[in-house]
Amino acid sequence: MRSRLLLSVALLVATMVSARAQTPLSAYVDANGFIDVQKLTCAQLAGTYQEDADALTAWYSGWYNGLAKKHFLDLRKGKLVEHEVIVYCKAHPEKLIIDAIAVVFKAEREMMGIQMK
Repeated sequence: MRSRLLLSVALLVATMVSARAQTPLSAYVDANGFIDVQKLTCAQLAGTYQEDADALTAWYSGWYNGLAKKHFLDLRKGKLVEHEVIVYCKAHPEKLIIDAIAVVFKAEREMMGIQMK
């Protein structure tokens, strides 16, 4: 009986801490409703809800693919890179997300043997 009570309390505390630690992306919008994606930090990405992190990383993917004039989506690779960016961000919360993406993209290119000029 006591172990059930302790487990229940532990789960309740974990739920409360988890809910309190997450911040919606809407907290970072300016007066016009926009987010400056070049100023968002890894801590902000790692500290938001999963749905917001997914939406944000999908936006970044579109932005980078647009810059490269690519119009195809590699869903499998996109999810892998998204995961790597989030892992990197959790380890480097002080970095900007755009810098984290650059690090992950560079590592991906090196693994694929792609030489950049």
